[in-house]
Amino acid sequence: MTSSASLGPLRAKFRALEEERERTWSPDALAVNVNQRALLVREHGQIQGVVQKGDVLPEFTLPTVDGATVSLIDLVAKGPAVLVFFRFATCPACNIALPYYRDTLWPKLKAAGISLLAISPQPVPALSEIATRHTLPFPVASDVGLELSRALGITYKFDEASYQAAVSKGGRSIDLNGLDDVWELPKPAVLVVGPERVVQFADVSPDWMDRTESDKVLKALALDAGEASHAA
Repeated sequence: MTSSASLGPLRAKFRALEEERERTWSPDALAVNVNQRALLVREHGQIQGVVQKGDVLPEFTLPTVDGATVSLIDLVAKGPAVLVFFRFATCPACNIALPYYRDTLWPKLKAAGISLLAISPQPVPALSEIATRHTLPFPVASDVGLELSRALGITYKFDEASYQAAVSKGGRSIDLNGLDDVWELPKPAVLVVGPERVVQFADVSPDWMDRTESDKVLKALALDAGEASHAA
């Protein structure tokens, strides 16, 4: 077992959650979660079309949980922007990651005039819960129907055991992604997108319990040694 002391701050938080689950979940329930994540890690390197540095993102306009809309053109109008893709509002790992980014990433981005947008395929009414719960100071947008996530090659489909577990609890895919009986979600990902919609940094996490640390994003933006404004 890896010591929490040797892990990054976010990964250490996830490890604590894993240890709690090992103590409190049934072996069968734990196996469903662990096996799905392990499968995604094994298959990730074989998948074609996953977004990477140098790609040009498609233009998009998404609804946000506060009733507005946000477009990529506006986000990168004055410099780079950070896009954080997550699964859904009640995902335990997402409820660890987004407050972590709020506290460790957003302050330096804001000081440098860099936008951050969190994106999930969940429909706005349910998605708004996570923004309210954690008082997120950056916009949270809905990629309902997974159009953007699919274009970036970052989605995955539930394996049979995960599907059966979700259905047995009364789950409906339409509540997670706006699609009826399509059990598909984005892998967590962090992108830095510059002017002309060019990806300057891309980190896609096939294991949703092992996500991008803030220091990697700050380093990609040259903010790890202090803020430098990117705004005009």
